[in-house]
Amino acid sequence: MHQNSLNLRTRGMGKSATLAINEKSAQLQASGKTVYRFGLGQSPFPVPDCVVQALKDNAHQKDYLPVQGLPELQHSVAGSHNQVDQINIEPDHVMIGPGSKELMFILQLVFYGEILIPSPCWVSYQPQADIIGRKVRFISTSYKERWRIMPHHLLDIIKEDNDPGRPRLLILNYPGNPEGQSYSEDELEAIATIARKYNIIILSDEIYGRIHHEGKHISIARFYPEGTIVSSGLSKWCGAGGWRIGTFSFPKELIWLLEPMNAVASETYTSVSAPIQYGAITAYEGGNEIDEYLIHSRRILKVLGTTIFEILQQANIRIHKPEGAFYLFPDFSDYSESLHKRNIFDSQTFCETLLNETGVALLPGSAFGRNPEEFTSRLAYVNFNGEKALNDSMKIPLNQELNIQNLGGNIDSLITGVNQIINWIQ
Repeated sequence: MHQNSLNLRTRGMGKSATLAINEKSAQLQASGKTVYRFGLGQSPFPVPDCVVQALKDNAHQKDYLPVQGLPELQHSVAGSHNQVDQINIEPDHVMIGPGSKELMFILQLVFYGEILIPSPCWVSYQPQADIIGRKVRFISTSYKERWRIMPHHLLDIIKEDNDPGRPRLLILNYPGNPEGQSYSEDELEAIATIARKYNIIILSDEIYGRIHHEGKHISIARFYPEGTIVSSGLSKWCGAGGWRIGTFSFPKELIWLLEPMNAVASETYTSVSAPIQYGAITAYEGGNEIDEYLIHSRRILKVLGTTIFEILQQANIRIHKPEGAFYLFPDFSDYSESLHKRNIFDSQTFCETLLNETGVALLPGSAFGRNPEEFTSRLAYVNFNGEKALNDSMKIPLNQELNIQNLGGNIDSLITGVNQIINWIQ
């Protein structure tokens, strides 16, 4: 009834691929099937105790807060950027939202111009632009380039365009989802130089910045402060995905975007949950407990990412060693001939068949903006007990190297699932 009244931009749109695979995995498990859940990129680590306590202490907070965010939290976020990232952010230029995902949607709504998205990319960038009706231009990267955008990609776009000065927003995500790669200082500086020359605004999605495996994340805002919006939040480095709190930090030159975003927020979600904002202050203020939590989270993710990388590489699967986050982006193209003989011709069918026959849940590269016929997929190595892993890591002095044996049986399912992929592909 009345199906013709459905907005054309939402017709045929399904759930986010990451949420869909999580729900399907849960259904298969409920039916008694063993599932290796490498689909949803949810932090395995618990929220730090001090942050949980801060939330409990503020459970009574019930008032609507300012649309842009709790001032004390804005100060904490700005201070964290200033101290950790070495970028100058004013507290009143910080916007707090119900997850960085919502803030990205509103930014694309208020910005009128072309959206540049490197591929592979996070699954929701393009659908958000499609819903709003923004023109998206994918910048296809390659395995040889570590799936990273290079300066020549931007220059090629400018040269091809009859209007090099048109408004453009480049979404840069690093350490990256889905490939776990980052950028060197020289690479960031080169991209910043081109963006400045052609007035390209950069949305720097640094949600995984705090879990760069070496703790050496560099924000491109250091090199292009006047044109960069830094996006972050608590979901990935603080284990608080379900808390739904994200942050955007603007330079003074881009306040013209912040102001309409506030207006849209005031007419949609009003403000972020008060107890959550009060609790988040503790996370951003940092301190010894937060520092220790991050140090051990990073060393655990590093040893797991490196171990899985080595296992897959030894099986002649094209893959890069992860530099941050908790993702790998294996390329099974060298097995194309044998896959074709099994009537598998695209990454979607590849992942569906793998799940049905082995219980291993991966996401297809096509969900991340790649050619469907390319046999790439995302593996989120989060299928372990994060609290136990933290406790195991804390037993090993920091001057000693953590190894896979230190994590014991907690990661058996993770390694078993990876070996299931190799046995199946071979």
